[in-house]
Amino acid sequence: MTVAGPGNGALGPVFLIVLFWLTIFVPGLFSPPLLDDADARHAEAAKEMIERHDFVTMHVDGVRYLDKAPLPYWLNAASHALFGINEFAVRLPMSLAALALFLSIFFLGRDLAGKKAGLFASLILATAVGPYIYTRFFIPDIMVCLWLTLTVHLFVRTLEEKPARLLCWAIGGVTALNVLTKGLIGVVFPTLIFVGYLLLVGNLKHLPKLRLVSTFLVFLAIAAPWHVLASLQNPAQGQAKGFFWFYFINEQINRYLNTRLPRDYDKVPLLLFWGLILVWMIPWTPFVMQGFRLVPRFWRFNMRSTWTREQKAALLLLTWALAILVFFSFSTRQEYYVLPSLPALALLTGIWFAQEDASPAGSPARKQGLLCSGILLAVGILVFAITIFFAVAAPPAPPNADIVDLLTSNPNLYTLSLGHLFDLTAQSMSLFRLPLALTGIAFLGGAASSWWFRRRQNVTSANIALAAMMVVFLCAVHLALGTFYPTLGSKPLALAINREFRPGDTIVIDGTHSQASSINFYTGKQLHMLNGRTDNLWYGSLFPDSPAVFEDNSSFQKLWQGLGRVFFVVYDPSGKAKLDALGSPVFEIGRSGGKTVYSNRPRVTAP
Repeated sequence: MTVAGPGNGALGPVFLIVLFWLTIFVPGLFSPPLLDDADARHAEAAKEMIERHDFVTMHVDGVRYLDKAPLPYWLNAASHALFGINEFAVRLPMSLAALALFLSIFFLGRDLAGKKAGLFASLILATAVGPYIYTRFFIPDIMVCLWLTLTVHLFVRTLEEKPARLLCWAIGGVTALNVLTKGLIGVVFPTLIFVGYLLLVGNLKHLPKLRLVSTFLVFLAIAAPWHVLASLQNPAQGQAKGFFWFYFINEQINRYLNTRLPRDYDKVPLLLFWGLILVWMIPWTPFVMQGFRLVPRFWRFNMRSTWTREQKAALLLLTWALAILVFFSFSTRQEYYVLPSLPALALLTGIWFAQEDASPAGSPARKQGLLCSGILLAVGILVFAITIFFAVAAPPAPPNADIVDLLTSNPNLYTLSLGHLFDLTAQSMSLFRLPLALTGIAFLGGAASSWWFRRRQNVTSANIALAAMMVVFLCAVHLALGTFYPTLGSKPLALAINREFRPGDTIVIDGTHSQASSINFYTGKQLHMLNGRTDNLWYGSLFPDSPAVFEDNSSFQKLWQGLGRVFFVVYDPSGKAKLDALGSPVFEIGRSGGKTVYSNRPRVTAP
């Protein structure tokens, strides 16, 4: 594969990419507050790194937390050190990683098929639904996308001639960073992509040219030290088998095979897993389908010598996407596991856009592009009709209503990261009138503008119109998430506790830490958990130095009826029933999003 020349004039596209990033991602740095579950739990791990001055063994709520690779938490801890303990500091590293990803996509696309292909690909990824959704909370997958994109770009550079030593070593270094970001998939994915592509093009002899021995040594020099130190600091103790078993065997191999202890993950159905790609690439989905036309047909593999640069690039990108999707098809699939495949699909689509732009009027590519814009226009009209209907017709909510009172409950869907969307009712839509109106106007105006520009053979303006549409839509999503927050996070309850908390008081949550992790973060106090030794803190609780924060029914009764003040956070009526069964006085301290804080002592401050 040959790459396009670097060309001139990269400053304009880079400025445009940064502008879109600023308008889409910067508002989310400040609001809404941190969500419960992974978002606040991971932020708490980074915060406790600083408090403990321990950057090898992570802790959450004082309990060893060895589930995750450390690099995202190191970056988050550095952000805390620079900007304090707040939402901005938590979200800044992942938002900057997203910007770095969009820029790296531009430069890879430019090398593969020219500047326009790179710009289009970057705008696709920056404005698609998936990358935005999965940077709303603290998970490392956008960083996995970044390292994988850089690794593929370096690999492409090695295909030109006998690769330079530093180029090969850079592959080892970036792969190590990926391993330090999310474990063994950091080396599995590049291996599958490189070997798969070289096999398809009949060039496996290129592998030894990558200086595999010295490249592997560079990889080990970066990736190994933390793993060695973590193993030394966390040997088998008591019932805990030790770091190697838990981190490599249990958290990665057993998780892949769905035999992890404790078992806490359900598989997303296979068809849904693949089908969600169409959702995460909105609004570019119809054009993604066109991008597959660039891939050489398998029955023409005997004509490899006639393949164009774009066809070879398309084959590499398809190999990249399939490596991720097929690999996870046999694992405990979560819907966001497809994220590392999206840069490849964005690049594939960007290359197709560049070919469409270079094609004459009336050509098949121009006709296909106009057809896709027509489909989007029809979708835009439908979205406009639905959203404006609900914005106008939704019955008003009662004054000062808690959003949870207007929702249904579908706990069987909460294994999906967007499962709470199925709780929405017609009446709850009245709380989202502005986001609904913005969504309808954006989709109608953006889709119509894109179609109009394509009718006039202006592909660049048509694509920028779609990207601008998504800026408005994602702004609406941001506003809606703020309204929806009380059901997803517990900061209001944490603030209510903070107003009442005195030295010696105890906070207990009814269940696992993940259900109220934001209370841990925002109070800065250690949480106790009633019958909650079943989630990600289970393994750390097995170590002899684990704090006594896991309560059973008997110990909780003694605590509640003792001399000290106790705050008890519940999530449904069954939690209140546990207190009523104790026969002791119960005082409400705060309520938000269907969650309530009770205490065994009355308020000491005015509500």
